[in-house]
Amino acid sequence: MSLRVASSGAGEPLVLLHGWGLNSLVWDSIVPTLARKFTVIRIDLPGHGASSWPPEFQDIESLAAALLPALPARCSLLGWSLGGVAAIDLALAHTGRIDRLVLVSTTPRFMRGDDWPHGLPAQAVEQFAALLESDYEATVREFLGLQAKGDEHARATLRELRQKLLAGGKPRLEALRAGLNILRMADRREQLPRVRVPTLVIAGEYDRMTPPGAARALAAAIPGARLELIARSGHAPFLSHAREFCQAVTTFLGQAGCEAIS
Repeated sequence: MSLRVASSGAGEPLVLLHGWGLNSLVWDSIVPTLARKFTVIRIDLPGHGASSWPPEFQDIESLAAALLPALPARCSLLGWSLGGVAAIDLALAHTGRIDRLVLVSTTPRFMRGDDWPHGLPAQAVEQFAALLESDYEATVREFLGLQAKGDEHARATLRELRQKLLAGGKPRLEALRAGLNILRMADRREQLPRVRVPTLVIAGEYDRMTPPGAARALAAAIPGARLELIARSGHAPFLSHAREFCQAVTTFLGQAGCEAIS
């Protein structure tokens, strides 16, 4: 009944939260660079990678609550996709513990609606949910493909996502169900003006899951937030455009520029 937490580097704590279906190994390519400036803390979400189930989650509030005990007393949060939505909730509920927020390929609402054109069609999410019950592995493969789609380095990005999924451990079906429930139900648009920590929103120009319009709306709704659009990138810019990604993160967090990634 525990979460896998890995730490490396020295400096102010920077906690990394991954997205649906993956695990904390997805950050491998950027950790060495970030660890030169920060104590980088990677957490496997509940039921993902090496983290157990329980702690369970059913919605974004319970996911944030499950992650809270693994956070340092104070830290900056960097969340990708589903991890970004959890980071928003943690920043809203625990402002005194969160210094800065980096939201990567994150949207306040995943589902498209009459007043929200920046989401996935409801039919697509329902198809994922139905496929999940009949073919777990096919659902994950299709989801990974969607994350790489549109990126100028799509093949390399998809290969890296698949490798990290296998190396870090497959997620539990219960966790995938819960994550899809968040995709269906979460809508944090009304709460965004209450985020009171410095925030950087990073988006991929060709992201097909959380399109740039969602990132623009997200940055506009959070007081003082900055938007960094990474050209020719898809849903995982930290994999496909690691140098630009690290530069944006370290500059925002008040450090010297990112050193070259070997």
